[in-house]
Amino acid sequence: MMAEINSDIIKAKEYLDQDRLIGLPTETVYGLAGNGLKAEVVSQIFEVKNRPHFDPLILHSYSIDAIREYVTEIPNNAIKLADAFWPGPLTLLLDRNNKIPDLTCSGLKRAAFRIPNHPKALALLKTLDYPLAAPSANPFGYISPTSAQHVEKQLGDKIPYILEGAISEVGIESTIVGFEDNETIIYRLGGLDIQEIEKVIGKVKVLPHSSSEPDAPGMLKSHYAPTKNILLGNIPELITANKNKKIGILSYSKLYDKNVKVSLQLTKSDNMHEAAKNLFSHLRTLDESEIDIIITEEVPSIGLGKAINDRLRRAAVKD
Repeated sequence: MMAEINSDIIKAKEYLDQDRLIGLPTETVYGLAGNGLKAEVVSQIFEVKNRPHFDPLILHSYSIDAIREYVTEIPNNAIKLADAFWPGPLTLLLDRNNKIPDLTCSGLKRAAFRIPNHPKALALLKTLDYPLAAPSANPFGYISPTSAQHVEKQLGDKIPYILEGAISEVGIESTIVGFEDNETIIYRLGGLDIQEIEKVIGKVKVLPHSSSEPDAPGMLKSHYAPTKNILLGNIPELITANKNKKIGILSYSKLYDKNVKVSLQLTKSDNMHEAAKNLFSHLRTLDESEIDIIITEEVPSIGLGKAINDRLRRAAVKD
């Protein structure tokens, strides 16, 4: 039986209160959501996603005061960032207390928190007396979903309900920020520009995202990958080298027609926010096309371009 897609928040709450999982709309991507304070519910999330238990989850709440109940302290820089960017595509790593199960955080001393900037998600969270653990609603390693229909296609036979909330406006996951020894660290590039963060708190350190023992969600080297082989590099050269194959192209802003079966562009107007919004949906379209390989390129490494390139590199990693 396939999941029901509906905008009824009361019904979504009923399923969550029954320790069931639902599809949750956010401005970044759709999440697979359940009670983050119950290990048995969190275990369902790992099982449904086929996600490694050492890859921690993000907890979603509706206010910084609600989050205080689950942490031992909130650093000054964290408060400044929360004031500036919550609700929004920002996740903060904070020292947790024992109200959060070890499984939710993969045994780490810190938990990841976010307040999503989505009216349906916020309205639902305000009805709950627990935060929602909600990683992206896709099988582990596959392309993240940006619509209720994407969730239905990937996980619709494993969950009872998907809260409808239109297309995700940001289109890539949140930026994850942590704090160590009075230093602010970017653990995962995402939907919030580093430059915007630095305007609020000054210079930050950016970690490479290739850990097999992640300190934060979404740090595994291979991630967000289509089922079809994806090649990252110079598009014209890769087209020539693979001219005997059925080729799908995902470019930054140019369309290709020679020796190409499908060609998509992330943006038509050199707009990085448009490129981010289209990234996962375009990868999904190509993956479902009758092609042999996907050829793509890095985008300009400015603003959200850094996060887009991070996702493209991990999509191209061979297991």
